[in-house]
Amino acid sequence: MNPLVTPELGLVVWTTVAFAFLFFILAKFAWKPIMAAIGERERSIEDALLKAEAAKEEMSRLTNENESLIKQARAERDLILSEARKAKDQIVSDAKELAHKEGARMIELARVEINNQKAIALADVKNQVATLSLEIAEKILRKQFEDQQQQDELVSQLLKEVKL
Repeated sequence: MNPLVTPELGLVVWTTVAFAFLFFILAKFAWKPIMAAIGERERSIEDALLKAEAAKEEMSRLTNENESLIKQARAERDLILSEARKAKDQIVSDAKELAHKEGARMIELARVEINNQKAIALADVKNQVATLSLEIAEKILRKQFEDQQQQDELVSQLLKEVKL
C-alpha cells in the first residue's frame, strides 16, 4: 500500500490537534472581526440594493411624470396652434371683407366722380355750343341785317310764322 493514501495514526492525531489549535485561534481572534466585516458588507449591500430600488422607483415616477408633462405640453401646443389658425383665418377673412368693402366704396366714389366730371363736361360742351351758336347767329344776323330790305323780309316772315 501507498503511505500517502493510508495515513498513520500519529499523523492523523497531530493533524487534528493542529486543526483544533488553528480553529481555536481563528475563533478567538479572527472569527468575530471576519464575521463583523461580512455582516457590515452584507448590510452595505442591502442598503445599496434598497437605495437602488428607491432610485428605480423614483426614476419610474419621474418618467411617468415627464410623460404626463409631455402629453400636457403637446395638448397645450395643439390648442395654441388651433387658436392661432382660427385667429389667422379670422384676420384673413376680416381683411378680405374690409378690402371688398373698401373696393366697393372706391368704385362707387369713382362712379360718382365720373358722373360729376361727365356732367361738368356736358355743361361745358353745352356752354361752348351755346356760345358758338350765338356767335354764328350774331354773324349771320349782322350779315343779313346789313341790307334794310332783307330786314323787312325777315320780320314779315317771322310774323307769318308766329300765330297769335
